[in-house]
Amino acid sequence: MLGILVHGDNHFIVRGPRPDRAAALKLVRHWSLIEIGALTPPELAAWRISTREFREDLRWAVEVAGNTERSAAVNQLLKELADRGIPLSAY
Repeated sequence: MLGILVHGDNHFIVRGPRPDRAAALKLVRHWSLIEIGALTPPELAAWRISTREFREDLRWAVEVAGNTERSAAVNQLLKELADRGIPLSAY
């Protein structure tokens, strides 16, 4: 399944199931800091960042509170998802 994980002005298009709060927080921490050669922890193996997808294929949206505002582009995408009936889970 494909979704969007939003953290402040950053976002990730993600392949995997909709994460619960604990998983979403771990994913944001893991993907927000670049660590060359770092391995994905086993508990996060169900998710991966995807770079080439169609917005029409997004099936879930999760936002983890950040220190910055969402970008205009992400706001537009989340509005499109809401218009399609896909709710935003905010943690």
